[in-house]
Amino acid sequence: MAATRLELNLMRLLSRCEALAAERRDPEEWRLEKYVAALEDMLRELQKQASKPAPELLNEYSRKVDFLKGLLEAEKLSSSTEKALANQFLAPGRTPTTTKERTPATKTVHLQTKARCTGKMRSELLGTIEPQGTANPNFFPLCSCRGLASDEKQSAVELDAVLQHHQDMQEKLAEEMLSLARSLKNNTLAAQNVIKQDNQTLSHSLRMADQNFEKLKDESDRLEQHAKKSVNWLLWIMLIVVCFIFISMILFIRIFPKLK
Repeated sequence: MAATRLELNLMRLLSRCEALAAERRDPEEWRLEKYVAALEDMLRELQKQASKPAPELLNEYSRKVDFLKGLLEAEKLSSSTEKALANQFLAPGRTPTTTKERTPATKTVHLQTKARCTGKMRSELLGTIEPQGTANPNFFPLCSCRGLASDEKQSAVELDAVLQHHQDMQEKLAEEMLSLARSLKNNTLAAQNVIKQDNQTLSHSLRMADQNFEKLKDESDRLEQHAKKSVNWLLWIMLIVVCFIFISMILFIRIFPKLK
């Protein structure tokens, strides 16, 4: 089903919000918060429409809007530790918003935000810890400046490392899935060959059973005919014997008269 005008506007505004979230913003920046509020209104209107998108797509839109809203709420927290903890509970989108994206923009924003929070925590740690004993008075400003100067570089390096790690994991999962698919194909072919052989053996057994049944039927007919012939000959012999005895008795009576 084709996307409605409201859905297209929602996708454009969502893509713009993701681009703004990926940039470093001033504390006085207000556009992203207003855009996210507009996204919430548009999402509610889209859910009320009769020709609304599929439930899976609506859930994905809602997931991305909730992520941006949670990101703004996390940025309002005071300490870097609270921000890092709040970012841990954010759930980015699973699919790209536009066709130009290879990975979901919200996932990239999530990784960038985590890297920034980690860099700020590291810079705060280096800027507040002072060595005991023979303390160097220039240690505090030096560490603070170094931490602030390397924050951007460290965040970029950590982001690249995280992205590379995810890419390696995806490639590893793809190789494992390919290996499983090949193994499943081989097992399927082996099972198919075994089933084919079993079918051939079963067919041969059925043919042999049919042949044996036909032979048994022929032998039964022959035995029945032979039994009938034997009974007929025996009956004729008994009749002949009875007739011979009857004629012999008559002749015996005729030849030997009754005694007076």
